[in-house]
Amino acid sequence: MADFYAVLGVERTAPDDDIKKAYRKLAMTYHPDRNNGSKDAEERFKEISEAYDVLRDPQKRAAYDRYGEAGLRGGGAGFHHVDLSEALGIFMRDFGGFGSLDEIFGGGRQSGNGPRAGQDVKITVQLTLEEVSTGVDKKFSMKLLEPCDRCEGSGAEPGSKSQTCPTCNGAGEVRRAQRSFFGQFVTVTPCPTCHGEGGIVSSPCKKCRGEGRLRGERDVTVQIPAGVATGQYMTLRGVGNAGTRGGPRGDIHVLFEVADDPRFERDGEDLYTEVLVTYPQLVLGGEVSVPTVSTHVSMAVPPGTQSGHVFHLRNRGLPRVNGSGTGDLHVRVQLWTPDRLTEEEKQIVARLSELQPGVPADGRGKGFWAKMKEALGA
Repeated sequence: MADFYAVLGVERTAPDDDIKKAYRKLAMTYHPDRNNGSKDAEERFKEISEAYDVLRDPQKRAAYDRYGEAGLRGGGAGFHHVDLSEALGIFMRDFGGFGSLDEIFGGGRQSGNGPRAGQDVKITVQLTLEEVSTGVDKKFSMKLLEPCDRCEGSGAEPGSKSQTCPTCNGAGEVRRAQRSFFGQFVTVTPCPTCHGEGGIVSSPCKKCRGEGRLRGERDVTVQIPAGVATGQYMTLRGVGNAGTRGGPRGDIHVLFEVADDPRFERDGEDLYTEVLVTYPQLVLGGEVSVPTVSTHVSMAVPPGTQSGHVFHLRNRGLPRVNGSGTGDLHVRVQLWTPDRLTEEEKQIVARLSELQPGVPADGRGKGFWAKMKEALGA
């Protein structure tokens, strides 16, 4: 079991600010968007996110300092290792939403001079659980800024070209030196004449008015991998808005929202469902039909099954996003009690109540709390 302080590289007495700084530095290094889908980087990203999420919370940190990970498991919601979706959620929660992704990752792709990069765009994609189970391509018609077809994005009227800015000599920035009691200070600011672009368009394009881009409509296809969850996102690099006067395109950030399916509860790649069964099926055994995301499968119920028993159907859950393997489907069987009976059914049930007036002492088994204590090792 890893030590959360060692994971973040901080002392056990580290203040909150040091913990946050350490996490941010590591998260920016191992973020999936910066590591081309590396599984090692992803695992490291999840590990540091889990450590940070515990140590940033005063109550969780106190429990961890005193009892270790066992102290966290005793909480009302329990403790579990975070998956990629949760790790990304922790990162986005504490270091900004899509509006600041460029700032977080040094975006903008602009070094202080030259044409400015286009702004990023965020879209939200609504998905069904069935689409998540297989992956899907979604096509969107988007209104984006496109390079002007008259000036080919330069912003200059055809036949002319931009001139080097006389104020900054094409540097895009100006330096000013000031003397003070402590010595000479140099300040660097974007050039006020060319606005940091390094050039001036003397004859602006008549169609785009020197901007180099126009509002247009373009179809964008998003290839969504299987297994994604609400709150996860993917980034389409260089396909967003065109930059000014030939500047690079921004990105499109695609945020996923997966609709609830009333048949299932989801936990990562695992699914949970409940199936109603009759008393004879529990006592004598039988076959029941169980829903999966896209179809139904037959499941055998052994004789003597107790109501509330959970069966585990391997590899019937959801694919692991950007990974190998599939989660499981957990099926809880629950006794169905009819609210209406025919006369014949009433007679049969009455006869059964005579044969079984109560639960025999050797058939009661262990109660719920006894089982819980066993599970907790009490």
